Amino acid sequence: MSDEVRLFQKIFNKYKKTMKLILVSIFTCIAAILQAAGGFLPGIGYFLGPLATAPILVCSMFSIPFGVMSYFLTIMLLFILQPSELIIFPFTTGLLGLGIGASFSLFRKRLSIIAIGTILLLIGIMSLIFIFHFPVLGPAVSASFSFLTAGSIFLFGFLYSWLWVEIALIIIKRLKMIIV
Repeated sequence: MSDEVRLFQKIFNKYKKTMKLILVSIFTCIAAILQAAGGFLPGIGYFLGPLATAPILVCSMFSIPFGVMSYFLTIMLLFILQPSELIIFPFTTGLLGLGIGASFSLFRKRLSIIAIGTILLLIGIMSLIFIFHFPVLGPAVSASFSFLTAGSIFLFGFLYSWLWVEIALIIIKRLKMIIV
């Protein structure tokens, strides 16, 4: 897996810095629009919001520093576009994309990549629920800690991270067909 990511990193590093910044800004805009869609398009927008993980993930696979840049720029754009999504993105969607994308560069095993995504998503969701008392999972989940809630969040995080790792592999294969 990491060999294909390294191939894309080599291709990405051949571009001039201006082109890299343009690509990062395009990915940032796509992530911000997808995340903000929940507020602009009630109903269908809630299905588009989780897709904001993909641009951050791809940016992080190309280059970890540019992935971090895209993550923070998306947060700034959300501050302007849809401030209500500002608390969700940094702790869930964006953090997951950043973690999985960076994990592709650092680890070779699929389980390690999934584990990093799971841990970051678990920390993000539990921080929102138990520290900030933000009902990210709705009113059904209590703001007081329970092992059942933590276990359920862990199971969800594992399955969701696994799904995004598989989606990332599909994206890599499609980009490989286009670029190479």
